[in-house]
Amino acid sequence: MHAMVLNALHTPLVWTELPDRQPGPGQIRVKVAACGVCRTDLHVVDGDLPHPQVPIIPGHEIVGHIDALGSGVADLKLGQRVGIPWLGHTCGVCPYCKMQQENLCDHPIFTGYTRDGGFATATVADARFAFPLGDTGSDASMAPLLCAGLIGWRALTIAGEGRKLGLYGFGAAAHILAQVAKWQGRQVYAFTRPGDHKTQDFARTLGATWAGSSEALPPEPLDAAILFATVGALVPLALKAVRKGGRVVCAGIHMSDIPSFPYSILWEERELLSVANLTRKDGLDFLGQVPKMGIVTKTTPYPLQQANQALSDLRAGRFEGAAVLMP
Repeated sequence: MHAMVLNALHTPLVWTELPDRQPGPGQIRVKVAACGVCRTDLHVVDGDLPHPQVPIIPGHEIVGHIDALGSGVADLKLGQRVGIPWLGHTCGVCPYCKMQQENLCDHPIFTGYTRDGGFATATVADARFAFPLGDTGSDASMAPLLCAGLIGWRALTIAGEGRKLGLYGFGAAAHILAQVAKWQGRQVYAFTRPGDHKTQDFARTLGATWAGSSEALPPEPLDAAILFATVGALVPLALKAVRKGGRVVCAGIHMSDIPSFPYSILWEERELLSVANLTRKDGLDFLGQVPKMGIVTKTTPYPLQQANQALSDLRAGRFEGAAVLMP
């Protein structure tokens, strides 16, 4: 197998030939067909997340076909297309797992962070955390759904049933979630970098009711806002944008420090919440409805060997939608 390997933080990934890996009990080996490039991959490479396993193969939006089964795997079969997400394993015995909150597990394993991921021609995964994908959609179009889509779905669930929804940071996750929200009959208000008229126009093509600068207030108070941008300074702005009793949901795994803000913009029962990882139920609920949602993911493909360029382009915001590596 070949992979793009992070040997040390703050260094480029290195194209590396590795021995083929065999799945252990309860595991599968997947021949990777596509792997999305997520902002969390940047946080891993840039050292924003603590205690990564280094060397590590990043990547956690994996679509591929099973080419080997470990012992004890009964629910999946050779040749089946599956998706492998960020949450790669949970302990099953901690208080959170027992309370059906496996996304908060005390002893998790994360794909592409504490276990090798999908910036490779093949990967090994826990069979319990692999989602059957069926035949709908191309491999490249499905890859962003494995994190950008799943985290967006969980954030939307936590945001509640309000009809006026603000999305701060209109990248891979927001461009998927805007389509989901429209399918649900909600109104989407898209917030982008100041002056980014191209992305604002893109948001409008996906049905956004309004699109403008993240520094601006929307034309009317929002029921909820979801922050995909990892900029803590946006939190007070989003609190100002939501109505009394509204919710602001921080959907990133990492965010710069939130500045101090007056209590008055939190008062009147506004809520500030965060999203952590996902549960398998989130995956099954979301992916099960994808075929009828009509989601069209906008992707920019890169050869696997150009993973460093894809990460650089993501960091600089050089494309709309999501980057996808194609082995």
